[in-house]
Amino acid sequence: MLTIDGSFGEGGGQILRTAVALSAVSGTPIRIVNIRAKRKPPGLKAQHLTAVKAVARLVNAKVEGLSIGSREIVFMPGRPRPGSYYFDVGTAGSVSLVLQALLPVMAFTGGRTRVTIRGGTAVSMSPPIAYIERVLLPHVMELGASFEISVERHGFYPRGGGIVTVVGEGHELPLSPLRRVSRGELKRITGISLSARLPSHVAERQARAARAYLIEKLGARVPIDIEVRWRGRDLDRALGPGTFVVLVAEFDDAIMGSDALGRKGKPAEVVGREAAEKLVREIESGAPVDRHMGDQLISWLSLASGVSEIRVSELTMHTYTCIYIVRQILGVKIEVDGRVGEPARITIHGAGLQP
Repeated sequence: MLTIDGSFGEGGGQILRTAVALSAVSGTPIRIVNIRAKRKPPGLKAQHLTAVKAVARLVNAKVEGLSIGSREIVFMPGRPRPGSYYFDVGTAGSVSLVLQALLPVMAFTGGRTRVTIRGGTAVSMSPPIAYIERVLLPHVMELGASFEISVERHGFYPRGGGIVTVVGEGHELPLSPLRRVSRGELKRITGISLSARLPSHVAERQARAARAYLIEKLGARVPIDIEVRWRGRDLDRALGPGTFVVLVAEFDDAIMGSDALGRKGKPAEVVGREAAEKLVREIESGAPVDRHMGDQLISWLSLASGVSEIRVSELTMHTYTCIYIVRQILGVKIEVDGRVGEPARITIHGAGLQP
């Protein structure tokens, strides 16, 4: 059994989610110690508990130590299996982070897999579900996997209650490698400005502020289409108020994203401008992969066949941590040209895993 030190690198939930996902698809039994050692309080929270339980269900794993606050678990996976599943975080814990652990496993079930998760769809310290849908999934589709996401209801902090369903069909394995070192010309910027249980002008003001900043910095040389949503079945039924902006820059050969969340006392104009500022920084970096997509791609590319190469706008501590976990569990060769906090080129010699 392989022991993983949860205090390494960023020392948070990223290690847990990545390790459990890779354990499940590779069949490697693991023990994770010092879980979330660098967080206060340390140990498992509801979102992490749900992620481990969900992956365990999909691979019929035996798990020890699975309780709120636990700082050590043992995960002994079986084989991935298709089916229909429902999981409830029970809080506003992030659905997106649960999916970070689940999606790679769903790709290896060998059949149609439907997963419904109840929790937060746009909460702090995690990407909104719209970022997963509009930025992560296009990358995953290039590898050969395919998922459809539908949001029945959005959920915000503190009440949560969002409902998201993801359906994945059986995929041809192994996954294909990805090369993303250049991006070509910027073609357009799209996005969504959304608010729930708030006046319509909130989402509209967010969108106007984002668009104004993008035009100020980039000029009118590219089309900017920001969808404004403030009513609809999933918004009217939200358990509490909330708001976010997700922006996407589409290039000839790349796609990059950014996001910003609203909160009580934070003006709508600040939310929109914040998302736009983040996107402009990504665009100005010259890289084809944004800083948040970098860490989300590492697991996928380590499972794919052949050699993948990506150039990220910033090598974050999350990405550095993911590389450590991949090396530990899969033993694949990963070369990094760059330092944490700076742009970097990452080359991954994938394991080419098959069922």
